[in-house]
Amino acid sequence: MVARPEPVSAVSADAIEFVRFCYRRRRVGWPELYDEMCAVAGRGLFRGWDADELGRNGIRFTLLEMPALAGVVARVVAEERAGPAVLVGAAASA
Repeated sequence: MVARPEPVSAVSADAIEFVRFCYRRRRVGWPELYDEMCAVAGRGLFRGWDADELGRNGIRFTLLEMPALAGVVARVVAEERAGPAVLVGAAASA
């Protein structure tokens, strides 16, 4: 029998806030931010959430999910570096 990965779920707004929280704690890019995200999840520093809760919100730390997670991180980091104007514009178009 071949193990099949769980279906990928969409990343929630709360998960985006998790990435933003981690980036603001340590302003680094990928893959250093991955280490920070793992540390934050391991200690439950974001709303008390652990890796399981983050997984339910679309943030998974597995090797198979790495490309998708890197994409989410890249988007959040780009928004953070661009400043509030991009965030306001993104909210207006949503």
